[in-house]
Amino acid sequence: MSGGLWDYRDSVWDYRESTWTLDRDLVGYEVEAPDGRLGVVVRASSSSAAAYLVVDAAPGIAGLRLVPAGAVTSMNHDGRTVRIALTGVQLADAPAYEVDSLDDSVRAEHDHFFGNLDPR
Repeated sequence: MSGGLWDYRDSVWDYRESTWTLDRDLVGYEVEAPDGRLGVVVRASSSSAAAYLVVDAAPGIAGLRLVPAGAVTSMNHDGRTVRIALTGVQLADAPAYEVDSLDDSVRAEHDHFFGNLDPR
């Protein structure tokens, strides 16, 4: 679908800036969106095969959500925050992340969901 969140990147499973995660552990960083705080990073992968964050979502969303690295718009290491291009509603509507690994079926489910989002 044209206009999806992924259209601006060659790889949605990679950070926009490769230096963002260089020698960094993002666990514990606050996750912020255009409409407010969304939760805390509880797991982060910077793997070349698939970079992503697992967010323990704020009350009202409940549960873990996987955020592909391509949705990250900026990082503030001094302030320990990550900004993402998703709203609270979009994160709440995202599939829950209930497994310990990102296999092909989990990745496909998230590709389908995020690929159909309007990034505005």
